[in-house]
Amino acid sequence: MAFASTPELASAVTAAGGLGCISTGFESTTELKSKIQKIRTALKIAAGAPVPLSIGFAGAILDITETSDDPRLLVALDELPAAVLFAFGLDLGKHIAQVNAHDKENGRKTFIFVQVNSVESAQRFAPEVDCLVVQDIEAGGHGGSETPPLFNLLQAVLLAIPSGPLIVAAGDISTGAQIASLLIMGADGVVLGTRFLFTPECEYTRDKKDILLIADLNATVRSLAFDNFLPLDFNGLRLPKHNGQDYNAGLSLEERIAKFEESAAKGEDARLIVWVGVGAGMITNIKPVSDVLRELHDEALEKLGGRASLLGDPV
Repeated sequence: MAFASTPELASAVTAAGGLGCISTGFESTTELKSKIQKIRTALKIAAGAPVPLSIGFAGAILDITETSDDPRLLVALDELPAAVLFAFGLDLGKHIAQVNAHDKENGRKTFIFVQVNSVESAQRFAPEVDCLVVQDIEAGGHGGSETPPLFNLLQAVLLAIPSGPLIVAAGDISTGAQIASLLIMGADGVVLGTRFLFTPECEYTRDKKDILLIADLNATVRSLAFDNFLPLDFNGLRLPKHNGQDYNAGLSLEERIAKFEESAAKGEDARLIVWVGVGAGMITNIKPVSDVLRELHDEALEKLGGRASLLGDPV
């Protein structure tokens, strides 16, 4: 959730019973350390103690930053996050190996998540990580137009990997009922992104949140218009000029950036870049993170209760 997650959002998720996550993006080590310190302070975690936090890294960005004069990964590990999450890279294995080597040298254990978008990638990383994050085509942000919907992909991964690391579901999960159904399928948990965009703790501007509030289930589109850095399409709001008149008309990246900056300077919203999943259409208000987690938890429990009785007695 680059450009959306904040220390306030991550610490609020952890404080409410989840595991908060921040994205590194292209932030410097100084900026990253400052964010982690804010979370440590907010959660009242003593210096030298692990921080109940996951730090998200895009492998394609690590391939750049780790050969620069300001490498991020090992510096982040020295801040003692409980977990790291890797996604989107041609060679995530080398970064996973770095974490394991750093842990061995320092006598600690960092929990490793890796995001996967296919059965093949799940099988590839299963022996190397603590948890697979199975992400579908409906997820906000980076993904892939060839990725199956979550109910099919999750089921396939669970069948292909009957034992091994934890397997959690990700991709536009917005309600407690959806969480309950995924747990019944066999997921060990869920990862939420889009749902937390509708919170005061999210970094999105008021203009972006206002647009999200009127989004319906047909409001998003997968397109390369949102981001040319990673070789993956991106899920975001279907705003008319950004996706239609500019990208689909064949304008170059430079021309689209110029139009975006001109539009932003005028305070227009037709070219805003709003990365979000399909489930935005299920959410109609802005609520604090603590309220969101409580409602999701309570609804999931309600839906899970008594569901077995629907099947009746076996014949």
